Amino acid sequence: MIIVIKPNSSREQIDEVMKEVAKLGYDPRPIYGATQTVIAAIGDERTHHALESLNVLPQVEQVMRVQKRYKLASRESHPANTVVSADGVEIGGRRLVVMAGPCSVESEEQLLATARAVKEAGATVLRGGAYKPRTSPYEFQGLGKEGLRLLRAAREETGLKIITEVLSEADVEHVAETADILQIGARNSQNFALLVECAKTMKPILLKRGLSERIEEWLLAAEYILTNGNPNVLLCERGIRTFETYTRNTLDLAAVAIAKKESHLPVIIDPSQGCGRADLVRMLCRGALAMGADGLLIEVHPNPAEAMSDGQQQVDFRTFREIMGELAAFAEPNGRTL
Repeated sequence: MIIVIKPNSSREQIDEVMKEVAKLGYDPRPIYGATQTVIAAIGDERTHHALESLNVLPQVEQVMRVQKRYKLASRESHPANTVVSADGVEIGGRRLVVMAGPCSVESEEQLLATARAVKEAGATVLRGGAYKPRTSPYEFQGLGKEGLRLLRAAREETGLKIITEVLSEADVEHVAETADILQIGARNSQNFALLVECAKTMKPILLKRGLSERIEEWLLAAEYILTNGNPNVLLCERGIRTFETYTRNTLDLAAVAIAKKESHLPVIIDPSQGCGRADLVRMLCRGALAMGADGLLIEVHPNPAEAMSDGQQQVDFRTFREIMGELAAFAEPNGRTL
């Protein structure tokens, strides 16, 4: 069940409700918002007392039964859209957020040139993989800690926020020292121990949908982060594996509409991974915004033909500028701005 606390209630009033929830045999899991808090009561309602009696408390606005398995991620528990702040960059509000940069951090020259170019074109977050999960052990795995150092240097020069992937529980702490947003990749989307460890940082977490993951499973993965006290979750649709061979993955634009309907969490689209083809990125960006996505995660490289990973899906600087120049026309019908 979900207990909705009245706006602007004090922390002491919230704690009072949580104590009552615990007395009734449930595990209280709060999500603290800017003006309002909701508490998920985790437990078997068949064996514990009903919680409707908590309506008598003056700070309780409503007690709700939630039928979804993903209780905290559900829009039933949190009707308003969540806005996640990445060190001042708000994601999920009226302004669309564009995260752009190379698939992999390869060198200082490559990264700084890309950071300058994407910022000039209007991006507010720099993406770049310091650690890269690759299907083959013989492929480029990233620069590791040196890649993180270069990302910090790019942030210092440009002011762009940083999103980068974390692969292992052992890496969470030092990646979090650099990243403003932690990225959980498709291969790790159901690595629950990693999700819990990342949640502890309280940093925004971009959770990519798994290669063959159903939407319910994706939202339940987000639930692992939310139930560990971190409300700063971004859902990312990045294409799923189907029988189609014309594209690398099949970008599921319907998932944007479903996720926005079922959940209050911001939804980001990765059109680069979504199809694996640079020539289709522009069209998928248009479709993503038309479907109501809150932001884009685009791979950009100074010279994609020379990229050390996934060059076929990265756009060059000129193409990225052109994409940014036309996004406003697709955002405005949904009441969004760049």
